[in-house]
Amino acid sequence: MKILKVLENTEFVIVDLEVNLGKEKRTGLTLCVKYNGEYYPLNTAHDGRPILMNEENVIRN
Repeated sequence: MKILKVLENTEFVIVDLEVNLGKEKRTGLTLCVKYNGEYYPLNTAHDGRPILMNEENVIRN
């Protein structure tokens, strides 16, 4: 395992995230990385499972 690069201008934030689960809406505290004005969740809001930081999961504010 090796580090390819370190991302600049990043910060860890905890957001109160709302998600739709079928007909139900749930909220939960979610660990995110803020990078270039976009938020990348690092775990799911409904059960806390870790997820990868990738473009598919970005939350634009």
